[in-house]
Amino acid sequence: MKFEIEKDFTFEAAHYFDHHDANDVFKRVHGHSFAGRVTIVGDPQDDKGWIRDLWKIDKIIQDIVVSKLDHGLLNDVEGLPAPALEQIALWAYERLASHLPGLTCVEISRPSCGERARYTKS
Repeated sequence: MKFEIEKDFTFEAAHYFDHHDANDVFKRVHGHSFAGRVTIVGDPQDDKGWIRDLWKIDKIIQDIVVSKLDHGLLNDVEGLPAPALEQIALWAYERLASHLPGLTCVEISRPSCGERARYTKS
């Protein structure tokens, strides 16, 4: 029996793009309210009936991802030189995977823009 659980998180951050075809607006430092979601698949623990404690998942996300990104300049984050949605999702996945067994997907979005990207374990 497999279940899928998801935990949402948010952070505020700024970034800019310096590639040659970025328009002038995006070349300037600008900020967004970002939303994230992790998806974990697994069997429920016999003694508890859940895959993982969602409170503990939240703490891991806060410690490993949110604390590094929130109210910062994403271009300055180690390992995240091109802070597009796709790269933020991959960055978060790579840091969370060893701490969250069964992690299958990290999604990062900018809700006010109606944009999102997902990194899914293949």
